[in-house]
Amino acid sequence: MDNSKLKYVYLIILSLIWGTSFILIKKALGDDGTGNLVLQPLQLGAGRTIISGCILIAIGWKSFAATDRKDWKWLFISGLLGTFFPAFLFAYAQTEIDSAISAILNSTVPLITLIMGAVIFGIAFSRTQLLGVIIGLAGAIALVFSGMKNNPEQNYLFAGLVFIACTCYASNVNIIKRYLQNIKPLAIATGNFIFILPLAIIVFFSADGGSLEFTSEPVLKSLGYIIVLCIFGTVAAKIMFNKLVQITSPVFASSVTYLMPVVGLTWGMMDGETFSIWQVLATMVIIFAVVLVTRDKKKPATN
Repeated sequence: MDNSKLKYVYLIILSLIWGTSFILIKKALGDDGTGNLVLQPLQLGAGRTIISGCILIAIGWKSFAATDRKDWKWLFISGLLGTFFPAFLFAYAQTEIDSAISAILNSTVPLITLIMGAVIFGIAFSRTQLLGVIIGLAGAIALVFSGMKNNPEQNYLFAGLVFIACTCYASNVNIIKRYLQNIKPLAIATGNFIFILPLAIIVFFSADGGSLEFTSEPVLKSLGYIIVLCIFGTVAAKIMFNKLVQITSPVFASSVTYLMPVVGLTWGMMDGETFSIWQVLATMVIIFAVVLVTRDKKKPATN
């Protein structure tokens, strides 16, 4: 399959996988039956990174070994921005806001990617893409305000953590496109985790991860969700996303975050989260924005 068709296959698969990741994070945090979390955000973020790192290093070490040392700096930075920091930021955010709201807020990634790509990395974009990200952002904002009205008890200050994570993602996608374009996707993903795995281990034990009762049912259930999250949401998705960035543009690749809210909202509703007709309409606006953002433009302009 040629890249012009393959990119849409990747886009849809990644949307389904990452759109499901938010409900998996919510389930992994868990509830011990007394209103307390089974896992703390630091334990969840670090545990997710450790398990994913072990899997990737096992299958991708040879691929990483073939990389040039001069690229290791960017692999480390990519690992921090694309995986390490967001894993903790989303875990903390979802202690106060719904999983679907996290998916919705994640829709700001393409706009941030577009701005950073043009201002910092000098990557061109089309006027249609610019219009698309603006419309998509408007749809995301409408979803957020509807969520605030429906769930006034939630602390939306924690939504700021999601925006910080989105900025990390936007930086990472531009770094991959600018500095890691010629490295195999598996090598990028493996290199990311080789460098951040020691940090994750330190965080895990610093957060009393070693004192968890791994034989208890609540902890085992949370670990089950983490393993699913690691295999699909981190390992498989990161390799696929790295490839998508290389065969398309940063804005196209990050437009996966426009479809994720649809998946996130669906899972949220199935889990008892409430949504209004306005959120459904805003979701339709986001889907329309995807059409604009992913359209090819023969003559891109920077403004």
